[in-house]
Amino acid sequence: MGFYEQFKRAIAVYDEILRQPHRTEIARELRDEEDLFMLLCFSELLGLPNPAFYYTLELYPVIIERFHDWHLRAGMEKSPLEGIRCC
Repeated sequence: MGFYEQFKRAIAVYDEILRQPHRTEIARELRDEEDLFMLLCFSELLGLPNPAFYYTLELYPVIIERFHDWHLRAGMEKSPLEGIRCC
């Protein structure tokens, strides 16, 4: 193993040491960001006005698979929307 490979490995270990305490915070931030995105996409169905509804309408086929995980994480055992049956 050459010097470059050892240096690269040392940087990877150092980076992992720095990330370890913040791993849960990063996961929580990503989850909160996704929840906000899902709320933005489905806000019209929940009765909240959404100025970007036209643009989010195209995303429904892509995010409908993640909708089930989202409403379970939000504490709803069944889908809160009449038009979307995922359970």
